[in-house]
Amino acid sequence: MTPFVTRQGQTVDMVCWEHYRRTADITEIVFDANPGLADLGPVLPMGTRILLPDLPVPQREARKLTSLWD
Repeated sequence: MTPFVTRQGQTVDMVCWEHYRRTADITEIVFDANPGLADLGPVLPMGTRILLPDLPVPQREARKLTSLWD
């Protein structure tokens, strides 16, 4: 987990975008890792400490190659 301290006017979505470069499905993970964070409101107070979890690296499925001349 990576600690993060919010700046003035930041939201959880903004923090996720800044750290992970995406927000889809990430904000829920951050809320789960930080109980009570949602109670602070949409705009987080400056200086709020958040733990940003390490995300698992998705496994890529091997693709079967297709030949046009089989």
